[in-house]
Amino acid sequence: MQKEGKVVPLAAAIDRGGRMPLPCLPVLLLQVRDKAALQLRQGLQDLFDNADDTLFEMADKALDRCDQNLYFEAMRDLRLKRKSIERGFLDIFYDTFARIGQVDLLAHLADAGKPRSKAQVERAVAVEGMVGRVLSRDGIALQQLVLRLQVLLDRPLYEQHNPLGPAALCDYFLDAGRNLGVGLRVKLVLLKLFERYVLRDADIIYNQANQLLRAAGVLAELPLPPRRRAEDRRMRARRGPVTKGQAPDADATGQACFNALQTLLAPVRGQFAPRLHSATSVQPVSTADLLRLLSHLQRYVPATHQADDFDLGQQLEQLLLRVSVRSGTHRRIASADEDMLNLVGRLFAFIERDDNLPASLRPLLARLHIPLLKVALLDKGLFSRASHPARRLLNEIATAAMGWECGSKGLRDSLHLKVERIVQRLLNDFAEDASLFAELLDDFVAFNQDERRRNELLEQRTRDAELGRARALQARQQVQQVLNQRLRGRLLPQVVVQMLVQTWSQVLLLAWLKQGEASRAWREALQTMDTLLVSVTPPQDPQALLQQVPSLLKALRDGLTSVALDSLATREFFLQLEQLHLRACATSSELPPGGQRQRLSDVLVAEDIVLAIAEEPACAPLQVADAQAAALQQVQRLRIGTWFEVLDEAEPQRCKLVARIDSSDRLVFANRTGMKVHEWSAASLAQALQRGDLRVLDDGLLFERALEAVLDGLRRRQVQ
Repeated sequence: MQKEGKVVPLAAAIDRGGRMPLPCLPVLLLQVRDKAALQLRQGLQDLFDNADDTLFEMADKALDRCDQNLYFEAMRDLRLKRKSIERGFLDIFYDTFARIGQVDLLAHLADAGKPRSKAQVERAVAVEGMVGRVLSRDGIALQQLVLRLQVLLDRPLYEQHNPLGPAALCDYFLDAGRNLGVGLRVKLVLLKLFERYVLRDADIIYNQANQLLRAAGVLAELPLPPRRRAEDRRMRARRGPVTKGQAPDADATGQACFNALQTLLAPVRGQFAPRLHSATSVQPVSTADLLRLLSHLQRYVPATHQADDFDLGQQLEQLLLRVSVRSGTHRRIASADEDMLNLVGRLFAFIERDDNLPASLRPLLARLHIPLLKVALLDKGLFSRASHPARRLLNEIATAAMGWECGSKGLRDSLHLKVERIVQRLLNDFAEDASLFAELLDDFVAFNQDERRRNELLEQRTRDAELGRARALQARQQVQQVLNQRLRGRLLPQVVVQMLVQTWSQVLLLAWLKQGEASRAWREALQTMDTLLVSVTPPQDPQALLQQVPSLLKALRDGLTSVALDSLATREFFLQLEQLHLRACATSSELPPGGQRQRLSDVLVAEDIVLAIAEEPACAPLQVADAQAAALQQVQRLRIGTWFEVLDEAEPQRCKLVARIDSSDRLVFANRTGMKVHEWSAASLAQALQRGDLRVLDDGLLFERALEAVLDGLRRRQVQ
């Protein structure tokens, strides 16, 4: 019989805030629980560390503005509630463990007959798929754990009531996140992240628990469950450091990928052999020796501002020639290593001429040729794993720098200095330990997140300002329209026309902007204007006018107060309005004296009323020719976040599409910092694209684009 214990880790007790009573469980079971809690805590931390980036990428790719706002709000909500979700998850986990084996078998019947919403059904389907994948992968280890827990508890424990089962872990996460104010789509994304960062490591929890119980003699005769394949382990590892002086086992996928590439690279072999005609024998240089030669050359990579006279092929050839002369043996590079040299060389040749990259970035990235070549020689997984730290670092730098200014102004900003420091650090410190790339990647991602958030804030302000401007323009045009409908072509008192155009138009604008065209405030403002116009138009029935005047005066006074009209001007207007009402009810013999008659003269509104500061779209819509139809379709398909390069200026300028204002047919562009720099209408942008005044940049991942271009070139060469 195991001893009972109430000892729990201090960290766990703090997390639960002392709210839960300590369970009276066997010590072995407490140890299983605490080891599992540590692993789950780490998985949750990884989940939330990566959730921000995932949601931002989804917002960046979203075509609809509502979807973008949805993901941005989810990012904010997740940041605010992260700690409470982590704490709630562990609280539920501890509470379930405290009641292990004491579950009411009829409890599930209470919810069985309840109708479920569409969202609940979709969530249940997603969870079912996640649970199925864990069971197919780690089912044997989980079954052994259930058997051992039954022996330890001395009572049956069904798999669905196992607190460490995948279904239970999913339930903990869903329960802990109930107060998240996000929709179904975001919840499904979070479930996918939960699978990637928590359930992916479920085998660690099960194996640790099985090892602990097996060592204590609980069903020690059970055979060890099969371990996951080494490839799965490598894919799961956060980092894959390479021990200095020891090449790692090539991952099967990476080796297979490189083997396929060697067929394409075979025709270009023979470029790295020293010209020794008197050598009696040929001996290939080992990969370890080649790495040492590259490390020697790495120290002499010139700075970007120096003359570009450093050719890696020539430098290697000279070193091999020197080694061959000293040894008396013709030394050459092995075929596989030469293929890798050719492949990486072609990748960097593409990078150096890729005009999607800022001109100032290309020479910086070119200095990474030798470090990336050494990584490729050490780990061929560089070509098969998109998550490889060296590959990701190159992609992250290229993506972050997409909006760099090509002129001298962009050379000394914080991002440029950061990239310079990363490149120099790799040249100075990288020998054969690839974990340096992972360290620099983490550092750069953290730096870039801070900078990206600042830029996003400015972009959002630019968007809000442009949307506000468009809405104000739309409101002004609507007010102009209703004023012209009621005033144009009519003979009306000058004082009333002036008040409606100069002051009441502001009341209408305020009502439209604040509450919209369908609002009660807008309708009442229009009704007040119509009543005013009727009241000053003779002939009038005095009795009817007396009934209208009190409510009219009150509505006018309330409206003028809302736009803060000067009290003296308000008083003067009401005095004149009183005279107009008297005139409307009077006969010609009862008209006011001549001076007053002059003040109350009528005017013919002969032209359209144009309110002050009426703005037009920056680029008026143009007639679209048939030849421009394709360019216009391209413009209509553009997503928010697409990068452009403007070529019709003194220096090329890079800008990003940050807002599409449909109401005024405007596309707004900002620079990398989020400041507005250009705007076009859809038709004028299509014309500019067709003329070549600007071009769309390919902001796809750099390594992937380079590799695809190199392979296409090799295939064409092979066909020829």
